Parts: sequence; C-alpha cells; structure tokens
Amino acid sequence: MLSLWTIATACATVFKIVRNGRAETLRPLYGKPRGILISDRATALNFWAMDRRQICWAHLLRRFIAFEERDGKAGDYGRELLQYTGILFEYWTGFREGALSREELRTWMAPVRKQFEALLQRVVDAQLVEVSGSCADMLAHRAALWNFIEHEGVDPTNNHAERELRAFVLWRKRSFGTQSERGNRFAERLMTVAHTARKQGKNVLELLTACCVARLDGSACPSLFERSRAAA
Repeated sequence: MLSLWTIATACATVFKIVRNGRAETLRPLYGKPRGILISDRATALNFWAMDRRQICWAHLLRRFIAFEERDGKAGDYGRELLQYTGILFEYWTGFREGALSREELRTWMAPVRKQFEALLQRVVDAQLVEVSGSCADMLAHRAALWNFIEHEGVDPTNNHAERELRAFVLWRKRSFGTQSERGNRFAERLMTVAHTARKQGKNVLELLTACCVARLDGSACPSLFERSRAAA
C-alpha cells in the first residue's frame, strides 16, 4: 500500500509517495541525519539517533486520553499522565509567548520530567494490558521526549508537518487521487513546489508559469529559494 510522507521545516516542505513506510524505504529519503527530527514513535525512524529526535507530545496526549477512557487503574493513570501533559503545554505556551525565558523553562520543567518518567515506570510495573507496554515504549524514547526544552527552534509537537500532510490529502481527494506512478510523481513534486513557494513568499502560479516558459524557451528555470523582488 502506498504511503505519503513529508519532511517540513520553516523554509521548505518536501512530499514523497512511497510504496511502504519501512525503514529501508524511508532512510534514503533523509540522507545524512542532521538536526533534530520531530516525529511520532514510528519504529521506521529509529535510524535517527534517539537523542536527536523529538517525540510529538500531541501524539502522546491522544494516547493518554485513550488511557483515561478505560476503567480502573488504567483510567486513573491516564488522568495523571494528562495532568503532567497539561502542565508541559502550559509552560511551553508561556515560553512561546515570552512569559518564560529558556532558563526558566528548563528550571520549571525539571521536576515535571522527573515525576512524569517516574509515573511511566509505575504504569509499566502495574502490568496493565496494552497500557503498560505503551508506557514502556515511551520510556524507551525518553532521550527524545525533552529536546524541545534545550534546543532553539524545536517544538514539542509535529503539528506543522501534520497540517502540511492534511493539505496534501485534501487536495488529492478533491482531485480524485492518482492512478499511476507518473501521477504520484507529479502530485508529490507539484505540492512540494507549491508549499515551499508559499514559505518563500512566492506566488505559486507565477512561479509555475515562469518554469513552463523557461522550459519552452530553453532559459534557466527560476529558483525556488531566491527571494522575489516583491518579497525583498
């Protein structure tokens, strides 16, 4: 089954439609690992060093909500985990809005980190069906839970990439999808250009028109990353 993936940064978005989401398929797309990768806990991305990843807390939040909806101890633990997650996002919002400095964020989050990981361990020790195993996996990713605290430009969620993917999915749905390998390449490349052009402050239609004109008259194709006069 085909799988849609994206790598999204502040200045560019790249889409790729691949045959599957396995590590051996994805790894060549990323090249040499650099920077910090924000993602979910997909095992296919384990080729990226754990201490250079940031696990998406929005995904964890949804998992904790699922725990909370269970009866008994699982629901109780789910509520506790949600309380810590709420504190995390409250502190992050304060930092993002300028109410907290980076150093204050580190200081305030230190006890939260310690208590949250201790809570995960208690859930693991409780040996609850499905719940304990999920928490054990989170602990296995502990080196990737907190990089947003220390590193500039790292967000605790991958919501940006999720929004980019959603836009592609909606566009493909309205366009009745693709029916061939050639169609897949056209869709992923066109959407890559369109999303990146917008991030670069370019008019998408004008850029694509200029590319077509360049192809017809043999001139140099306009660069996606050179600032336009209007944006300068």
